[in-house]
Amino acid sequence: MTAGRGGRIGEGMTAGAAPREGGRIIALRGVTKVYGKGQAAMAALRGIDLGIDEGEFLAVMGPSGSGKSTCMNILGCLDTPTSGEYLFKGVAVGGLTRDQRTRLRRFFLGFVFQGYNLLSRTSALENVELPLIYRGMPARKRHAKALEALNVVGLAEWKSHTPGELSGGQQQRVAIARAIVTDPIVLFADEPTGNLDSSKAKEIMQLITSLNRDRGITVVMVTHEQDMAAYAGRIVHFHDGKVASDERNGGIG
Repeated sequence: MTAGRGGRIGEGMTAGAAPREGGRIIALRGVTKVYGKGQAAMAALRGIDLGIDEGEFLAVMGPSGSGKSTCMNILGCLDTPTSGEYLFKGVAVGGLTRDQRTRLRRFFLGFVFQGYNLLSRTSALENVELPLIYRGMPARKRHAKALEALNVVGLAEWKSHTPGELSGGQQQRVAIARAIVTDPIVLFADEPTGNLDSSKAKEIMQLITSLNRDRGITVVMVTHEQDMAAYAGRIVHFHDGKVASDERNGGIG
């Protein structure tokens, strides 16, 4: 696998190429996740079958302990399944080396978290640049890319401000800019509005919706809030480590 949108994951897969399986980017087949052994074993996922197509906006819901966050971690290559198969654009992720999985995250995926995860002593621009530094991108080019991403989220004028000088909604916008600066094809959002009031939450959801609609980024979002899930075009409910329901939704915006 090589760097950039033209990079590869394993044999026969090129970033930016048409997804295999008729537009399917992600497929989980019989995925389980068990923590511990023997009598202490706890099954977080109990045979998950799930497909996500290019350009979808999927909301994942369920009570605490339902397995939704475990599933998100597996999809984001932050964890591995105990059994079953995870295919990313037709390539079996389980067959990749650790370095290849790291490159998959770095070049194909973007992440947004509830807690923003910004570096407190660095500017908004510097926070957005971080993924590009890991890629080894030259300073001038990464400055331009980071500024472009901040412009997309409406914060170009705040580029020199540190997180402490920004509101919660603005900090989450910086986090989203950092997630999209690498031009990911899938954006994972874990409770992205959990720390925001209803007004700022609506603004963030409108931004995420626009990234999905206007830039074609596939979005997978975990949320406890029905009002936020309503923005998605599809809602999957987890319960006791299984998919309890999978429904199409009109979406908002």
